[in-house]
Amino acid sequence: MSSAMPNFVAGLKDALPGTPSENGGDAATPDARPRVLITNDDGIAAPGLGALVQALVRGGRCNVNVCAPDSDKSGTGHGITARGVLEVGAVEIPGTSASHEVGGTPVDCVSLGLSGALFPWSKPDLVISGINKGSNCGLHIIYSGTVAAAREACIWGVPSLSISYDWVRGKCKEEDFRLAAGAVIPLIHAALQDIQQGKFPAGCFFNIDIPTDVEHNKGFKVTSQGNSRLGSQWRAVSTQRRIASYMRGREPGMGVQLAQIGLAASAAGAARKANFPSKTVEVETVAGPENGTQQPSPQKQLFQLEVSERESGEDDPELDRGSLDAGYITITPLGLTTHLDADTAQSATKWVCSAVEVTAAVFSDMNEAVYSLMVMDLSSLTSKAMSFSSNFGEFYALRHLNIVNEDNRAFHSK
Repeated sequence: MSSAMPNFVAGLKDALPGTPSENGGDAATPDARPRVLITNDDGIAAPGLGALVQALVRGGRCNVNVCAPDSDKSGTGHGITARGVLEVGAVEIPGTSASHEVGGTPVDCVSLGLSGALFPWSKPDLVISGINKGSNCGLHIIYSGTVAAAREACIWGVPSLSISYDWVRGKCKEEDFRLAAGAVIPLIHAALQDIQQGKFPAGCFFNIDIPTDVEHNKGFKVTSQGNSRLGSQWRAVSTQRRIASYMRGREPGMGVQLAQIGLAASAAGAARKANFPSKTVEVETVAGPENGTQQPSPQKQLFQLEVSERESGEDDPELDRGSLDAGYITITPLGLTTHLDADTAQSATKWVCSAVEVTAAVFSDMNEAVYSLMVMDLSSLTSKAMSFSSNFGEFYALRHLNIVNEDNRAFHSK
């Protein structure tokens, strides 16, 4: 186990003094149990979510609630439903206190679940997104609805985890999700204990990836996000191929889902016709072409995105993808902001200063500092410039000190 492990991971052995029995054993009483909200992006019927719920329910340590998409919403990132309404339905999932399927994105599910509008409580102790079918490492994190759901919880100030299993077609079976859930349950229980004791890290969330050969994993390892990515390409397709691909779907049951959607749409259309009687509508006749022929509609092309099942890129053993391939259960702390590293930030600042007049504040964070540099006397200017350089790079203060002095006169003469 890595020496850089967060407290809730490093203390796994202390967090789990005993294994609860199947009937509850040493589980906390219902009123005192920590409340957990489960979501995902594969859909509420996905095997990963089911395995995670069963593992949490077993032993009775948690008050488990579910709010997940009603269908597969993989790859939706941090998308939300900004227009229209969400259709929500109660579903029965054994062992859970309450479960709902939502006609929206994973982020919608978390936002709604934490709003107080759906559940009788306002905020759970922990939000868990997963277990996703497929890894979420490197740049793929940007596209992931699984990771986005955990990020949304972090935005709300609620501790969260996103969990993914490096499922490989032909090597893995549905039963392996049960093993994956069992592998991370100690981590989840340790997190819940530290949350209740006020020791869980604030201002971040954790992205967890479980290796393909989960039975022989090498343990937990804290990693950093790498630059690996899923390969993809667009292909032109025919109308027939488009229809066939929709009907086949990526998973069994997609054809049935589409049929159900069609039936629901037909029923909704019939209901609208019944509720809104037809009216006589006056139609203005518009003259067509002189030759009496209609103009053909523009020809449209169809394209389909084909995504590789495996990530490519960095194999650094200290980064998420490399560590996962080496057999570790990777734990990657993630934040809400996208700050640049020091070298890149300095390079970016250097370019901006060379591209535009430095007297114009390019970044909003520079406004006050740049204006102060213009109006202060030389002694104060030097002090301010050195302070300013600590935040935006020594380059700016040293290279542009004289330029600011010269432009100060031009600035006040306008």
